[in-house]
Amino acid sequence: MLCLTTVLASTSVFSNGASSSAIGVQGASAQYLLGLGTGDVTGPVVETNMMGYASLSQVDSGLHMRQRSRAFIIADASNSSNRVVFINADIAMGDTGIRRSIVAALSSEFPGLYTNENIALSSTHQHSGVGGYLEDLLPQITALGYVKQAADAIVNGTVLAVQRAHASLKPGRLSLGNTTVVDGNRNRSPSAYLANPADERARYQYDQDKDLTLLRFDDESGNARGLLSFYAVHGTSIYENNTLVSSDNKGMAAYLYEGKSSHTPESTKENKSNLGSASVEPDAMPGNATFVAGFAQSNVGDTSPNTLGAFCESPGEAWDGQPCDFDHSTCGNKTEDCHGRGPGFRTSDFESNRIIAQHQVDGAKALMGQQLTEVSGPVKWVHTYMNMSFRSFQLPNGTTVQTCPPAMGFSFAGGTTDGPGAFDFIQGDNSSNPQNPFWEIVKGAVTPFPNQQQIDCQFPKPILLNTGFAHFPYEWSPSTVDIQMLRIGQLVILVIPGELTTMSGRRIRSAVRAKLISEGVVGDNAYVVIAGPANTYAHYVATPEEYTVQRYEGASTIFGRWTLDSYIDKYSSLVSFLSADAFGQPESDPAPPEQTSKAISLQTGVVFDAAGIGRNFGDVLTDVRTSSPYSAGEAVIATFVGANPRNNLRLEQTFLTVDQLVDDQWKVVRSDSHPSTTYQWTRTSTILGTSTVNITWVIEDGTPSGTYRLTYLGDNKPLIGTITPFVGHSANFTIS
Repeated sequence: MLCLTTVLASTSVFSNGASSSAIGVQGASAQYLLGLGTGDVTGPVVETNMMGYASLSQVDSGLHMRQRSRAFIIADASNSSNRVVFINADIAMGDTGIRRSIVAALSSEFPGLYTNENIALSSTHQHSGVGGYLEDLLPQITALGYVKQAADAIVNGTVLAVQRAHASLKPGRLSLGNTTVVDGNRNRSPSAYLANPADERARYQYDQDKDLTLLRFDDESGNARGLLSFYAVHGTSIYENNTLVSSDNKGMAAYLYEGKSSHTPESTKENKSNLGSASVEPDAMPGNATFVAGFAQSNVGDTSPNTLGAFCESPGEAWDGQPCDFDHSTCGNKTEDCHGRGPGFRTSDFESNRIIAQHQVDGAKALMGQQLTEVSGPVKWVHTYMNMSFRSFQLPNGTTVQTCPPAMGFSFAGGTTDGPGAFDFIQGDNSSNPQNPFWEIVKGAVTPFPNQQQIDCQFPKPILLNTGFAHFPYEWSPSTVDIQMLRIGQLVILVIPGELTTMSGRRIRSAVRAKLISEGVVGDNAYVVIAGPANTYAHYVATPEEYTVQRYEGASTIFGRWTLDSYIDKYSSLVSFLSADAFGQPESDPAPPEQTSKAISLQTGVVFDAAGIGRNFGDVLTDVRTSSPYSAGEAVIATFVGANPRNNLRLEQTFLTVDQLVDDQWKVVRSDSHPSTTYQWTRTSTILGTSTVNITWVIEDGTPSGTYRLTYLGDNKPLIGTITPFVGHSANFTIS
């Protein structure tokens, strides 16, 4: 369900009286230099733990869609040294170590242009990507430590995206608008949301932010070059039991908008020449479209894409099929059977993923067809570091409060309806007498027992993991976070180092916007959006009221009850640095210590690959059907003699192609970045070094009849010698 609306209660961001003739091509005015670029950041797609659900058993076994970084550079045309870089990466969260490496590479190549202050690394917060890249220990545990190959892929692909954006810098203009996307998200912790004051809740129609904000990028002629949208929905459409690397709903939305295949029937194509959509570049493979569509994350904390709600999956029990307990998200007093259901539940979680992505695409298309409000004004930025351990500050009422060293509560281990926890942990446990006293005894063997100061500071959170006091073998959680804001004209982006809940996002947006206006930094048309989790991953940010409930989001608010207010205090204090005549940067706490060099990894490398006796790499073990034609909806499958894909990540390339015979020449029409294809790798013998690869293509509606084949591209590592590429082909098959 989609309807147009305005975000700001006090003023509309839309131009009044826009005529229908203005819809589409935007008027030209080159106030800015604009650059857009994309880079492949897909890490090892096998034998590596996936990031997001923190499940030891979720080890990747192949590829559904590649992960990408999309970079957006905005510079003031009158003074191009005033520029910002916003990176929207298909990863679970920003990370201090990853950002440090990106900044180092870019500042070395472009000295004085791209710096620690004006580069923002945000994430789509998807949960189906490669893990092991964060430099703090806690998120490394399920990945068996640090995975350098995954981190390098993110750094190198992101740097490439920015390089491409820099090379594409051209004069252009920006415009801004918003719409309401009602069916794209749901609040997964409504009982915590209800703890917020009734009069505050009464100001909002929904217990989720339904606004999709879009920044449109045009060239001098008013033709669309790209978009950057902000909408709050968790990247958990694809479930925890999935082991194929993908990019969840926001990566899917980018694919749907940037470029579908040339096989889209003409009868279904719309005239989208001004929308920058698929039919403008029908032959562009994913990742190669010149139009860049960024679907960025916002105050995602308590959102879920599982819009049907959470239900008990407990066969044989009386509560099977019933909604989960409202307060604790349990089924029979346990969390394991409580699962959220997406809109495509009856089909698959991949169908739910497509539907949630399509809702965001529909919102973006609606806005790209509107006359939007022109963005005008300076390009500014501000960045500082803030140590959150025992940070004292005053609330607006004069009360002095403080944040705490990081700690995770018992309900953190209870998980969410998107990914339930294990054992007997539940959400909403704020008791000093947890459900199982056993955990009170053993938790000190994992992290140090909290002292009384920490217990009092984190109250009413019962501490499970006292990560702020765990320093061996290196820091378990961040204590210092990045605080950053970017200003582009009347638009201000709050780059947040964590996951704000719905009400947390509303409060900080409102506070910063009021400060921007009261200090004369921006006029009444000030527009504030949230991007994150970005730069540093400092887990969640619940309101103080939600914190007392101690559902998952409150238990994961690692700096204590006053975390949100500390952020509001700090971000608000920095708005003067965004004024047109401001210069310099604010005072800063010391940057967090570098930890990547200390990182431990228990992941073993590839020893060797073998094809097996009498076989060659790329040989077909199970071939496609040749006896009769395929038709739309059928799956074409071939199995090949394989090799470990960790030998070569094939960044900016592909592990597979679907080829069509056109005029006696093979033409690539699908890659491993199309959602209709999957690449699955299976180790058949560790001792012998053998493996197989399954390539599947589900034929889409409208695919032209003709002759096709599947191609497998791999790289094998001998016991002695160098890694060598190889190619395998299926038999030719036909589509009727």
